[in-house]
Amino acid sequence: MLSLHTKVARADAVPGMAVNELMVLTWDQRERCRQRARLASGEEVALFLARGTVLRDGDLLRGEGGRVVRVVAAPEPTYLVRCVDASMLARCAYHLGNRHTQAQVGPGWIRIRVDPVLKEMVLGLGAQVDEELAKFEPEPGAYAGGHGHAHAHAGAGPLAPVPVRQKIHRPEVLAAADAPVRA
Repeated sequence: MLSLHTKVARADAVPGMAVNELMVLTWDQRERCRQRARLASGEEVALFLARGTVLRDGDLLRGEGGRVVRVVAAPEPTYLVRCVDASMLARCAYHLGNRHTQAQVGPGWIRIRVDPVLKEMVLGLGAQVDEELAKFEPEPGAYAGGHGHAHAHAGAGPLAPVPVRQKIHRPEVLAAADAPVRA
């Protein structure tokens, strides 16, 4: 079984490297860093990625023998939320965010996963909600290392500064806490 263990920036960045296969995954599958999956060809593979790795549509993974696999976001049931004006859309975004709802944001719309309670909430705010089968690429959050176009901006830092008091989000503080104490 092929083991995929490394994210690579671009297949053409390494001489002789080319994309060998596609792997279509739902959002739930792209959030898990250790799992079994199937390539588009039907071949079973094992994902062994660094803890916390989230895969995005278009990401490339390398495995044994230099094989490269492109991740493709699978279409899945979603709600597309649209509003008559930006103010109403902002209200919907606020209330969805207040419920820690994963959301994909586009020009004039918000896409969320199917949840009848959330649908009723945004309808009550005056939004139009259409059910559709679509690739779901939610925003990673302000403290994530990058943003919705992470593959295009590899190495980008957080979208917002990390407050000093929130030490749990500061990797350098966590690393220092784990360091051995010297006498």
